[in-house]
Amino acid sequence: MTRKELFELIAQKQSFLCVGLDADIAKLPKHLLKEEDPVFAFNKQIIDATLPYAVAYKPNVAFYESLGSKGLQSLEKTIAYLNQQPQKVFTIADAKRGDIGNTSTQYAKAFFCNADAKQNFDAVTVAPYMGEDSVTPFLQYPEHWVILLALTSNKGAFDFQFQRSEAGQPLFKCVLETSKKWGNADNMMYVVGATQAEMLGEIREIVPDNFLLIPGVGAQGGNLQSVAQHGMNKQCGLLVNASRSIIFAATDETFAEKAAEEAHRMQQEMKKLLEQYLE
Repeated sequence: MTRKELFELIAQKQSFLCVGLDADIAKLPKHLLKEEDPVFAFNKQIIDATLPYAVAYKPNVAFYESLGSKGLQSLEKTIAYLNQQPQKVFTIADAKRGDIGNTSTQYAKAFFCNADAKQNFDAVTVAPYMGEDSVTPFLQYPEHWVILLALTSNKGAFDFQFQRSEAGQPLFKCVLETSKKWGNADNMMYVVGATQAEMLGEIREIVPDNFLLIPGVGAQGGNLQSVAQHGMNKQCGLLVNASRSIIFAATDETFAEKAAEEAHRMQQEMKKLLEQYLE
């Protein structure tokens, strides 16, 4: 999906919501455990319920890899189902890959040009620690995206991301400045946690045009108003992810209905913010 197509989708749905499909099998509604593939059954109902309100979906691959081959089959069926939708949605593999060039080349193939085209993602999250040659293999695929970890929302972010260089610049700003030479606003996004919303203004000074993937709104307590105020640009430039607050809004037979209600609530708030900041 191109940046133009993504913005058009945001404008059409009046939403920049990304639903995180972190389908923890231990938390699935018990009645689904009777299904042949409980994880896919859960994902399918979540997708059907939230599709009017979401522009993107982000399976965290760890929840699928931990289940072995059955989990990978569930992931394959999930991305195939998303790619079969009449109106395309933006799909993100939350895999946090990044390794020496040859290995990253294989990771990029796995997520972007899988032998079964129905399983291909639009984007993959990538860790920048190993530098340019670990990231550029992912940038060789037109209309696919790298989403580079920049400033995360977890407590451990302070262990490294705020460490300062000799020039006094925090590491996350070094990542932003350096990586601008590798990609551009048409193929590179950045992960910035919603709990770091006060830093978004400084981040926008460095990457004014790039999309930002913002986790941490919802169960982690990030504030959507603050994220939009400091992070939105002329083409919105935001994908705000919510996982647990939507997919586990209920854990009984009403789970899909409750997921739809929470996704709709967030979409309505996003609509107001788009009207406020894009005018």
